Amino acid sequence: MAPVSLLLNLLWLLFGGLVMALAWLFAALIMAVSIIGLPWARAALTMANYTLVPFGYTAISRRDDGGADLGTGVLGGLGNIIWLLVAGWWLALGHLLAALVQAVTIIGLPFAWAHLKLAALALWPIGKRIVSNAELESLRPGGRF
Repeated sequence: MAPVSLLLNLLWLLFGGLVMALAWLFAALIMAVSIIGLPWARAALTMANYTLVPFGYTAISRRDDGGADLGTGVLGGLGNIIWLLVAGWWLALGHLLAALVQAVTIIGLPFAWAHLKLAALALWPIGKRIVSNAELESLRPGGRF
């Protein structure tokens, strides 16, 4: 991880990122209570990890990465609709509120932008994979991104 990304991730954790990661973890735990909720729990755990270190990483669709599976097809779309209704909207709202608070200062603008990225992902997380920006650059020459 680049030094700037490391510094931003440390500041991110201090200024609210840890709270949102815990919210994602809480959502994952609630979903994991039943076997039916396990696909949502996996997506929420992926997003909790991404919320811990959003700088230096990017969320991409597993379909774009050549990994077509249940989460990237019709069942993934249905799962995302259910997720949106059950948990996605309140996680997205939390990120939006945090973005508004962070955007008040110039120093908080990168954190507000990260919260906005996470808010969009909170609405539709199934079928996503988190990759480092270095890995993303290695995928681009192949024409997939």
